[in-house]
Amino acid sequence: MRDVETRTRRTPAEELRPAEDADRTRRLWGLLAGISLVVLLAMAFWYAPEDANQGAAQRIFYIHVPSAWIGFLAFGVVFVASIAFLATGARRFDDLAAASAEVGVVFTTAVLITGPLWGRPVWGVYWTWDPRLTSFLMLWLIYLSYLVLRGYVPEPIRRARFSAVLGIVGFLDVPIVYLSARWWRSEHPTQFVVEGGELPPQMLVTMIVGVVAFTFLYLYLLSVRRQVARLRAAAELEEVAR
Repeated sequence: MRDVETRTRRTPAEELRPAEDADRTRRLWGLLAGISLVVLLAMAFWYAPEDANQGAAQRIFYIHVPSAWIGFLAFGVVFVASIAFLATGARRFDDLAAASAEVGVVFTTAVLITGPLWGRPVWGVYWTWDPRLTSFLMLWLIYLSYLVLRGYVPEPIRRARFSAVLGIVGFLDVPIVYLSARWWRSEHPTQFVVEGGELPPQMLVTMIVGVVAFTFLYLYLLSVRRQVARLRAAAELEEVAR
């Protein structure tokens, strides 16, 4: 009986390897992300009307705004997971925070790239030290520093604790970014005009599709990043066990 238990018991490295259900879920997120992104591009170019003031450049809106919202979502996950880690000490929360931070930096980088491409034909310059742009740049730098910190501290427990504190404090910049255009005078566009003076239903629907598509993409990238982390940890345990 003991021999059977010994043969069937999984090693710590084997337990860290992704389960088949996780693989199926990840493939599902990838499929949904791919389909919804194709739909988004089709709607952005052929369904949503062209903005009366900004012209074709406004179509960057359907990439720029969803990227910003998903960046906020990713850093919100970092915030919650960091609090959970400090409260419980469970490694899975630290792993989740680290993965979400990396994906969040990807999306916020996309915002900082598409913003100037949109701003150049509208404002006449690629960058201006507008309150929202400046606060968003600070947000990006905070979470870039978060990733640098994780790579700099070698000891796992200290790394997780320091990163959790920075992940919590850094999230305080998210409401500042969101409310900056209301608190201070800002040139950042807050309204898109087509004849009637309000965001048309076609634009609104396309933007919502963009948020959904980028949410699927976030979930897919998050699951891939967590799989990579688990495989790396499993490989390290196997190396130690030899």
